[in-house]
Amino acid sequence: MDAGFPDRLAARVEERRSQVLLGLDPDPATLWPGAAGAGSPAAAVARHCRAAIDAVGESCVGVKLQLACFERLGPPGWTALAEVAAYAADRGHLVLGDGKRGDVPVTAKAYAEAYFGAAGPRVDAVTANPLLGRDSLEPLIEGALAAGAGCFVLVRTSNPGAAEIQDAPAPDRPLHELLARMVDELGAGSIGACGLSAVGAVTGATRPELLERLRELMPRTIFLVPGVGAQGGSIDDLAPAFAPGAAAGLITASRSIVNAHADRGGDPAPAAAAAAEELRAAAWALSHQRPRG
Repeated sequence: MDAGFPDRLAARVEERRSQVLLGLDPDPATLWPGAAGAGSPAAAVARHCRAAIDAVGESCVGVKLQLACFERLGPPGWTALAEVAAYAADRGHLVLGDGKRGDVPVTAKAYAEAYFGAAGPRVDAVTANPLLGRDSLEPLIEGALAAGAGCFVLVRTSNPGAAEIQDAPAPDRPLHELLARMVDELGAGSIGACGLSAVGAVTGATRPELLERLRELMPRTIFLVPGVGAQGGSIDDLAPAFAPGAAAGLITASRSIVNAHADRGGDPAPAAAAAAEELRAAAWALSHQRPRG
């Protein structure tokens, strides 16, 4: 099995001194000025995404593409997704396809072929929903590893309703702890030279008090951390994500970067560039902060 993803990520993080992923959730009704003149909605979305990628430059180590925002545009949207993924990759970004897929094994295998096969978009990792159980994840993870890619499994998400299920006792500990143990086990065979696994975990920034325990349960796992900015999470609370090293935590930010001009004023591109750079600098400083005591 190829553990190329964690080592590729670790190298890119050090090169750019960044742990930030630009989240792209394009809405055809709220694109940056200039994108709407591209023609079809899918072409406009692609232009908007390219402009955002250019704006953040090397302040971000990668992009997270919300697949539903492309899929709702029909076949042209899938084409736009592939174009944006290739555009980002050509500019040195890692590409995460965020679809949170999870299904019975035969369907999970089809998802793996869709994202990592020759006909799929150019992605370095995908997100996955574990609630159908371990056998629903294994084909997707196997497909990712065979392609030198990664897979981020939902463990404790950032949305308010997550507590209803993910924090419920199951039966002697919260469900998110059972999921964390499963992720650690699934990733044991894909540890790169950097010491991190190709099987990562989605761990939201909106419940930072859980991160230390989750890090205990998943010491080799890359944490994908949504929820900073627009959802209320603070970068200052995320130190446990970086405990194993700088590349062990990835901060994903969408609205707080792409829509930064709404609060800062001015044109979208420079506002996004400034927001991305501020987040990059804060995350990098936190990941290199010496523990107290």
